[in-house]
Amino acid sequence: MRRRSLLIAVPAGLVTLAACGDDKSDTSESGQSATPSASATSAAPPPKIVDGPLPAITAGAKFGQKPTVAKGSGEPSKQLAVKTVVAGGGKTVAEKDYVVVNYLGQIWNTGKVFTTSYESGTPEAVQLAQGAIFDGWRYALTGKKTGSRVLFSVPPTWGYGTQGNEQAGIKGDDTLVFVVDVQDTFNAKSSAKGTQVAQDTMDLPKVGTNTDGKAPSIDIPKADAPKKLVANYVIEGGGATVAADDSVLVQYKGVQWGNGKEFDSTYGRGQLTSFSLEQVVKGWSQGLTGKKVGSRVLIVIPPELGYGDNPPQGSGIEKGATLVFTVDILAKM
Repeated sequence: MRRRSLLIAVPAGLVTLAACGDDKSDTSESGQSATPSASATSAAPPPKIVDGPLPAITAGAKFGQKPTVAKGSGEPSKQLAVKTVVAGGGKTVAEKDYVVVNYLGQIWNTGKVFTTSYESGTPEAVQLAQGAIFDGWRYALTGKKTGSRVLFSVPPTWGYGTQGNEQAGIKGDDTLVFVVDVQDTFNAKSSAKGTQVAQDTMDLPKVGTNTDGKAPSIDIPKADAPKKLVANYVIEGGGATVAADDSVLVQYKGVQWGNGKEFDSTYGRGQLTSFSLEQVVKGWSQGLTGKKVGSRVLIVIPPELGYGDNPPQGSGIEKGATLVFTVDILAKM
């Protein structure tokens, strides 16, 4: 099983995607919970950003390398100490963006590493939004550019607070030290990025190929809906392949085959969404498994892999509806 994300709070499942009758939660790896999650978000005023003090990176100093960080020396700052160790030249990170990062976190006084993504070889996507991550991360990374390595320390005020995190061995007065490699950033205007694939099957919907952050069009043909699942590339990305137990960050729009009515869309809400493929309807999990990050995928879901005769109340989805989605896979989480 894929290890649980260490940095983000469990996202609220969307009504129109959640699997019916599935109340399973990912609690099998409870030891992986020492993270800057929403539960640790403080109500403190913004910190002052200062230059130090900060411990040295003693090995793995280059962007993307697993770092080794010295134990803190002396008293840490009571404010947020932030240093850009490697300055990237990519996109600027804004608050509420989802950032794709590799990271390491340790305790100032002891040097004990309590969380890292470098061991897995897979970066994670986290949202820099209040309620999604604790404030030290939001303030330290906002304004940085992709391609940057950022070293920063987070005192309890903008971290776990006076309660600490007993499970991770973090006390209420511990300052935390992080190294974060910012690989990419996404917002509500993000789109797929790849090579267009011919849509030459006449009896399947045609999906727009615009990548300007606006919702792609979905044109339903005057034909019977397919009886089996369809999951075709519209734009084929060049990223990692999505596994059945991955979580993904996406843009999407859904319409019904029979009447063409839109019933759900991240574009309409102006907000990306993320979810585990183990917690959505079978048509989504089967349709996205094996597809590449960066892609736009047309998914046509027959009723038995969607909601059948029990659509979510208030969704506007008709009983027995065949559902049509365009999905941009922005990142794995």
